[in-house]
Amino acid sequence: MRKGLSEKEMSFISRLELKGKYFFTRDDIKQFFTGSNEMNVYLHHLKKKERIIKLNKTKYFLIPVKAVGGKWSEHPYILIDEIMNGREYCIVGKAAAHYWKWIDQIPVEYEVITPKKHGMVEIFHTRLHFRRRRKIPQGVVKSISGHQFLIASKQESRQWR
Repeated sequence: MRKGLSEKEMSFISRLELKGKYFFTRDDIKQFFTGSNEMNVYLHHLKKKERIIKLNKTKYFLIPVKAVGGKWSEHPYILIDEIMNGREYCIVGKAAAHYWKWIDQIPVEYEVITPKKHGMVEIFHTRLHFRRRRKIPQGVVKSISGHQFLIASKQESRQWR
Protein backbone atom coordinates (compact mmCIF):
# COMPACT_ATOMS: atom_id res chain seq x y z
CA MET A 1 0.00 0.00 0.00
CA ARG A 2 1.34 3.41 -0.94
CA LYS A 3 1.46 6.26 1.48
CA GLY A 4 0.27 9.74 0.59
CA LEU A 5 2.53 12.68 -0.04
CA SER A 6 3.09 15.50 2.42
CA GLU A 7 2.41 19.10 1.47
CA LYS A 8 6.11 19.89 1.04
CA GLU A 9 6.69 16.75 -1.09
CA MET A 10 3.70 17.64 -3.22
CA SER A 11 4.89 21.23 -3.72
CA PHE A 12 8.26 20.41 -5.27
CA ILE A 13 6.98 17.33 -7.13
CA SER A 14 4.24 19.39 -8.78
CA ARG A 15 6.75 22.12 -9.72
CA LEU A 16 9.04 19.56 -11.35
CA GLU A 17 6.11 17.98 -13.21
CA LEU A 18 4.84 21.34 -14.46
CA LYS A 19 8.29 22.07 -15.88
CA GLY A 20 8.42 18.54 -17.38
CA LYS A 21 11.66 17.93 -15.50
CA TYR A 22 11.56 14.22 -14.64
CA PHE A 23 15.34 13.92 -14.36
CA PHE A 24 16.45 16.31 -11.64
CA THR A 25 19.43 17.04 -9.42
CA ARG A 26 19.67 18.14 -5.82
CA ASP A 27 20.42 21.69 -7.04
CA ASP A 28 17.04 21.78 -8.83
CA ILE A 29 15.12 21.31 -5.58
CA LYS A 30 17.33 22.94 -2.94
CA GLN A 31 15.20 26.13 -2.82
CA PHE A 32 12.33 24.10 -1.28
CA PHE A 33 14.36 23.11 1.79
CA THR A 34 16.11 24.94 4.63
CA GLY A 35 19.17 22.71 4.45
CA SER A 36 20.72 19.61 2.95
CA ASN A 37 19.73 17.45 5.94
CA GLU A 38 16.04 18.25 5.44
CA MET A 39 16.39 17.56 1.72
CA ASN A 40 18.00 14.17 2.46
CA VAL A 41 15.06 13.23 4.71
CA TYR A 42 12.47 14.10 2.06
CA LEU A 43 14.39 12.34 -0.71
CA HIS A 44 14.68 9.25 1.48
CA HIS A 45 10.91 9.28 2.14
CA LEU A 46 10.15 9.65 -1.57
CA LYS A 47 12.44 6.72 -2.40
CA LYS A 48 10.60 4.58 0.17
CA LYS A 49 7.25 5.67 -1.32
CA GLU A 50 8.60 4.72 -4.78
CA ARG A 51 8.06 8.22 -6.19
CA ILE A 52 11.72 8.78 -7.14
CA ILE A 53 14.62 6.59 -8.24
CA LYS A 54 18.25 7.51 -7.55
CA LEU A 55 20.28 7.27 -10.77
CA ASN A 56 23.70 8.44 -9.57
CA LYS A 57 25.21 10.47 -6.73
CA THR A 58 23.35 13.65 -7.57
CA LYS A 59 20.65 12.76 -10.11
CA TYR A 60 17.16 11.36 -9.53
CA PHE A 61 14.21 10.35 -11.69
CA LEU A 62 10.71 11.46 -10.71
CA ILE A 63 8.00 8.88 -11.41
CA PRO A 64 5.23 10.91 -13.12
CA VAL A 65 1.82 11.26 -11.51
CA LYS A 66 0.30 9.84 -14.71
CA ALA A 67 2.11 6.52 -14.09
CA VAL A 68 -0.57 3.88 -13.54
CA GLY A 69 0.03 2.12 -10.24
CA GLY A 70 3.49 3.69 -9.97
CA LYS A 71 4.71 1.66 -12.96
CA TRP A 72 6.71 3.61 -15.49
CA SER A 73 9.30 2.96 -18.15
CA GLU A 74 11.84 5.22 -19.78
CA HIS A 75 13.85 4.45 -22.91
CA PRO A 76 17.12 2.69 -21.92
CA TYR A 77 19.29 4.99 -24.07
CA ILE A 78 17.90 8.04 -22.25
CA LEU A 79 18.44 6.34 -18.87
CA ILE A 80 22.07 5.53 -19.73
CA ASP A 81 22.74 9.08 -20.88
CA GLU A 82 21.24 10.55 -17.70
CA ILE A 83 23.12 8.14 -15.42
CA MET A 84 26.41 9.05 -17.13
CA ASN A 85 25.55 12.79 -17.24
CA GLY A 86 25.92 12.80 -21.02
CA ARG A 87 29.66 12.15 -21.23
CA GLU A 88 32.41 9.52 -21.16
CA TYR A 89 30.40 6.49 -22.21
CA CYS A 90 29.44 4.50 -25.30
CA ILE A 91 26.57 2.05 -25.78
CA VAL A 92 27.95 -1.12 -27.40
CA GLY A 93 27.10 -4.79 -27.86
CA LYS A 94 23.74 -6.18 -28.90
CA ALA A 95 22.04 -2.87 -28.08
CA ALA A 96 24.16 -1.05 -30.66
CA ALA A 97 23.70 -3.84 -33.20
CA HIS A 98 19.93 -3.67 -32.67
CA TYR A 99 19.94 0.13 -33.03
CA TRP A 100 21.75 -0.07 -36.38
CA LYS A 101 19.39 -2.91 -37.44
CA TRP A 102 22.16 -5.53 -37.73
CA ILE A 103 20.01 -7.85 -35.59
CA ASP A 104 16.25 -8.09 -34.99
CA GLN A 105 16.44 -9.36 -31.43
CA ILE A 106 15.61 -6.79 -28.77
CA PRO A 107 18.51 -6.75 -26.31
CA VAL A 108 18.00 -8.21 -22.83
CA GLU A 109 20.76 -6.05 -21.38
CA TYR A 110 22.35 -2.83 -22.52
CA GLU A 111 26.13 -2.84 -22.45
CA VAL A 112 27.89 0.45 -21.75
CA ILE A 113 31.65 1.08 -21.84
CA THR A 114 32.88 3.83 -19.54
CA PRO A 115 36.08 4.65 -17.62
CA LYS A 116 34.14 5.47 -14.43
CA LYS A 117 31.51 2.89 -13.55
CA HIS A 118 31.23 -0.90 -13.54
CA GLY A 119 28.64 -3.48 -12.60
CA MET A 120 25.03 -4.34 -13.28
CA VAL A 121 22.12 -2.02 -12.55
CA GLU A 122 18.43 -2.79 -13.06
CA ILE A 123 16.10 0.17 -13.48
CA PHE A 124 12.52 -0.13 -14.78
CA HIS A 125 13.13 -3.84 -15.50
CA THR A 126 15.97 -2.81 -17.83
CA ARG A 127 19.35 -4.38 -17.16
CA LEU A 128 22.29 -2.02 -17.70
CA HIS A 129 25.76 -3.57 -17.73
CA PHE A 130 28.53 -1.03 -17.20
CA ARG A 131 32.04 -2.14 -18.19
CA ARG A 132 35.05 -0.14 -17.12
CA ARG A 133 37.66 0.41 -19.81
CA ARG A 134 40.14 3.20 -20.32
CA LYS A 135 39.65 3.35 -24.05
CA ILE A 136 36.07 4.10 -25.08
CA PRO A 137 35.03 3.18 -28.65
CA GLN A 138 34.37 6.09 -30.96
CA GLY A 139 30.69 6.89 -30.46
CA VAL A 140 28.14 8.60 -32.63
CA VAL A 141 25.75 11.16 -31.17
CA LYS A 142 22.16 10.18 -31.95
CA SER A 143 18.82 11.43 -30.69
CA ILE A 144 15.68 9.70 -29.49
CA SER A 145 12.59 11.56 -28.26
CA GLY A 146 14.58 14.80 -28.36
CA HIS A 147 17.28 13.41 -26.06
CA GLN A 148 20.84 12.82 -27.29
CA PHE A 149 22.92 9.73 -26.47
CA LEU A 150 26.23 8.15 -27.54
CA ILE A 151 26.24 4.80 -29.33
CA ALA A 152 28.94 2.81 -31.14
CA SER A 153 29.29 3.65 -34.82
CA LYS A 154 27.68 1.48 -37.45
CA GLN A 155 31.05 -0.03 -38.43
CA GLU A 156 32.01 -0.84 -34.82
CA SER A 157 28.65 -2.40 -33.99
CA ARG A 158 28.96 -4.74 -36.97
CA GLN A 159 31.06 -7.14 -34.83
CA TRP A 160 28.07 -7.89 -32.54
CA ARG A 161 25.64 -9.07 -35.20
